[in-house]
Amino acid sequence: MSAEAVAAGASVVGGIMGYKGNMAAAKNAQAVANYNAEVAENEAVLLARAKRDQEESLRKQSDRLEGTQRVMVASSGVQMTGSPLQTLADTYFSTEEDAAMIQYASSIEQVQKASEATLTRTEGRAKASALKYAAYGSLLTGAEGAAKAQSLA
Repeated sequence: MSAEAVAAGASVVGGIMGYKGNMAAAKNAQAVANYNAEVAENEAVLLARAKRDQEESLRKQSDRLEGTQRVMVASSGVQMTGSPLQTLADTYFSTEEDAAMIQYASSIEQVQKASEATLTRTEGRAKASALKYAAYGSLLTGAEGAAKAQSLA
């Protein structure tokens, strides 16, 4: 076997190895991106649950406050009209406003996590695509090296 044939063979093998390595890296890049996107989606679920719990806690505290206000008004002998009624209304509307803000914050967090997941998947596809092109380039480089080695013979 001539040196040129060995060089051509080595060039082809090198190209094939580069192709296989880059294709494996592309597959891995896509898998990592999918995993990271799933983590972001799971975080979105956890954030939604935390905000739901926060809203529930706010409502329970508000109910306790309203109960305390009712007991205080009733024990004073005052009828539930006018100022005492306004106090209860203020408590109710304040609670609803706070709950709406919690829901709004939750919506923002959900959108951020969904965007993060989408971006991660897109980046993974782009990286995988670039590695696939590099893999094809490795094959072409190997074929070119083999052709040069054969032309020198």
